Amino acid sequence: MKLTRTLTLLGSLALAPLVMAAPATPNDMLKQKIQSTLGLEVNSITASPVEGLYQAITNRGVLYITADGSKLIHGNIYDLNNQMNNLTEKALAGPRLDMLKEFESKMLVYKAKDEKHVVTVFTDITCGYCRKLHREMKDYNDLGITVRYLAYPRQGVPSPNADEMEAVWCAKDPHKAMDDAKAGKNISLAKCDADIAGQYNLGGSFGVNGTPAIVLEDGSMIPGYQPASALFDVLEQRAVKQ
Repeated sequence: MKLTRTLTLLGSLALAPLVMAAPATPNDMLKQKIQSTLGLEVNSITASPVEGLYQAITNRGVLYITADGSKLIHGNIYDLNNQMNNLTEKALAGPRLDMLKEFESKMLVYKAKDEKHVVTVFTDITCGYCRKLHREMKDYNDLGITVRYLAYPRQGVPSPNADEMEAVWCAKDPHKAMDDAKAGKNISLAKCDADIAGQYNLGGSFGVNGTPAIVLEDGSMIPGYQPASALFDVLEQRAVKQ
């Protein structure tokens, strides 16, 4: 009887699926190294255009790390054989477009009547060139460029700067509040679910380090102010290449 039970038990164990923890992959180990050492969030790790380097897309932009996780590089990789094409910027283009979709409901949109192009601008109400761009909004719209604003308070979050930007986003008429704020007028503080911190962190993951920063339709980003006519020419050229 005991022998029968023993054989039955052994048979059951033989038929049971063997459950083992999946071994950590090199990508997992590199991700853990970056997160534990630098405290950054890592969205993805893939092979980079340079042999022996991996490309990590983080909440503070693109980083490059050696296969053994011992060396880290922060900077841009350019293709000397292809008109100095910025490969780091290219790597961020697709992820940027995906991440922007999550914030579309938070954007302040200045829509062109005859829309030809759409750009997303990380802006700050105290930035001189942001104010210049805003004063020329009609020029952008007249050329068919819709401008979508996201907040990037340069003082960080939390800060008085971030509170003022939240007041703009939460005003009864956000567009008028933006006009007033960028004209240097005081606006009443207001609170709502504007997620200014989320917008600011998104900018950081895009590699924004100053305002205005303009994200184009293909996910590439132009740092700094661009006159309406110059921006339109860039957008038209990119559209032809696509």
